[in-house]
Amino acid sequence: MRPRVLFLSRSRYRLPLDAQVARKWDALAEELDVRVLATGDGGDERFHLLRAGSPASYLSLPLHVARELRAFRPAVIVAQSPYEAGAALAGRALARVPARVLLEVHGDWSTATRYYGSPLRRLLEPVSRTVARVAVRRADAVRTVSPFTTSLVRRVGVEPAATFTTYYDASAFTARPPVPVPDAQRVLFVGVAERYKNVRALADAWRRVAARLPGAQLHVVSRGRERAVFERLVRDLPAQVRWDEWLSSDAIADALDEAAVFVLPSFSEGLPRVAMEAFARGRGVVGARAGGIPDIVEDGVSGLLVAPDDPEALAAALVRALSEPGLAQSLGAGALAARDRWLQSPAQFATRMRGLVDEMGR
Repeated sequence: MRPRVLFLSRSRYRLPLDAQVARKWDALAEELDVRVLATGDGGDERFHLLRAGSPASYLSLPLHVARELRAFRPAVIVAQSPYEAGAALAGRALARVPARVLLEVHGDWSTATRYYGSPLRRLLEPVSRTVARVAVRRADAVRTVSPFTTSLVRRVGVEPAATFTTYYDASAFTARPPVPVPDAQRVLFVGVAERYKNVRALADAWRRVAARLPGAQLHVVSRGRERAVFERLVRDLPAQVRWDEWLSSDAIADALDEAAVFVLPSFSEGLPRVAMEAFARGRGVVGARAGGIPDIVEDGVSGLLVAPDDPEALAAALVRALSEPGLAQSLGAGALAARDRWLQSPAQFATRMRGLVDEMGR
């Protein structure tokens, strides 16, 4: 008999699900009786979607959780972050339904108000940090996704029940054999234009790279609140910056094939999927020594790591990767050798989740 599990997610879903997302949920449905409470438009028997709105609507989340608990009667609530876990714990108290709460820690909750969204969110930092720490301590079990996220949980005195990566569909990056690293001095960045991605430092660093390597080109795939950073960069360096706001997964795989290295200067990452995708195409990563990036990127083997607050160090690392003979090829080989560590099938992920849910019921 499949245990009932309510997934409480901060992700936004559009129905019908695209094939990449559907593979994950179809695999989970083979192991668990699944219901998902998230944001989006529409809904169906399995996905109950709420419209994203104001902070007031977020505060009403415990009421929505309580309603789902009374109707669905799950054995376990899987919460995608400490904030969703806080809503789950409050909803459980309201509904008086004895569901257990499994908290997933995908990243550093202390950066949620510092680097995400409007700068005004920093005013909420003392409250949000307290809520997150309480949720971590009061959850019935915690799953982390990397050594970095495990260290965050241990700092508040909690030992994770399990550590394994969340499934992501890498089929676009593994469908064909990787191609050799080109000699072209091309760098790829893929990520949202938000503060936590440290796009201002990237732009600063690239101006320095462009002055030292006139033939170098940066390909940016990004959209978001900090888009003006890339607008200025394209205006200042039209021959050395290409900017696409969005590309399909297949097109990103092609862009990786055209690049010598991938760049990831983020202030905060839990376990960066884009680095795994770069590895799948055999491309090394020049990134920040921050968050979960060092969990994936081995300095000097599969990439080069620098301090996140040092644009000059980032520029120097990029110049080195693009100009030192054989270095980009060596980093690409190291990345390709490490890729299988981060790949898993939907069935493997679902089996791990089922095992953790079963363990919580004992």
